[in-house]
Amino acid sequence: MRALWAPYAAHSLTNFLQRVSPDCVWAIPHDWSILPLHQVLLQKAHGSLHLHTTIQDFPDAHFHAAQWGYETVSTLVRQQEALYANANSADATSLPMLACLRDRTGKEGVQMLHAGLEPDDFHFLETQTAVPPSRGPISIAYAGTILVEPEFSFFAQLLEKIRALGVDLRLEFWSTHSYSARPWFRTEWMTEHGHLSEADLLPRLRQCSWGFIPMSFSDRDARYNRYSFPTKFITYLTAGLPILSLGHPESSLMKMTTAYRVGLQFLKADLSEAPSWAAQIALAESRFHYVPEIIRCARTHFDARKMRAALWRCFTPPRPS
Repeated sequence: MRALWAPYAAHSLTNFLQRVSPDCVWAIPHDWSILPLHQVLLQKAHGSLHLHTTIQDFPDAHFHAAQWGYETVSTLVRQQEALYANANSADATSLPMLACLRDRTGKEGVQMLHAGLEPDDFHFLETQTAVPPSRGPISIAYAGTILVEPEFSFFAQLLEKIRALGVDLRLEFWSTHSYSARPWFRTEWMTEHGHLSEADLLPRLRQCSWGFIPMSFSDRDARYNRYSFPTKFITYLTAGLPILSLGHPESSLMKMTTAYRVGLQFLKADLSEAPSWAAQIALAESRFHYVPEIIRCARTHFDARKMRAALWRCFTPPRPS
């Protein structure tokens, strides 16, 4: 990657920039792409080219140092931070990541860049009034890929204990992957629906009672756990779903669900707490209990119109008179 691919990619990028002469380049330096982006864009950042940099993941997360070597990962981190610091404008994927990059580079990010809610989504949140039937099953949605298998297994066992207490629970999956072969999967109350487009998924989620997001209970992979942020969080907000969040208290997810009480938090793997969780999860009005905080969180951080306006200001710098 370093000796063959990166030089070729840098040459290709240089030719592209010469041919197109863009007014602005939006770079997302991620893993190996950092090498050619750093080589080509850094020298142009203070010239005629306007550079906007978005950081989505740190290259020293996911135990990459053990895979690629400490020296390589350190180089990628240093080059990624240089692209961020020297960009005309920049943003990142979570509030903790923005704070970390500010401390390390001195650069203030424009915003936490992620998915956003449109005016129609806010209208739905602010006008929904019908309470789901209290006698129907409590449906918990999971949209996406499972990245933390031990934590998901714990949650499945917790739900099984809650079901044994008489609570009618359903776990609904929307994913490109199948999990029916997992030892914790129970066909009698878990259903896989496959992958749907955003437009098709949203009305299905709005029929559910909760959305579930697990992060790792461990902080061993701190550079991922503390700074990444799951997109499904915004998807659930858009659907008006209260969120069952699970993970280490220092993770970006748990910090967000502490700042905005949009649902329930699980901070440790303790199956003995099933009875106390049962009543809270089974509360038929829970969806609407959390709506004010869902709206406050979405308005503050995930308003698509405000996010687009902030990006547009980055991409259209004032021209010299």
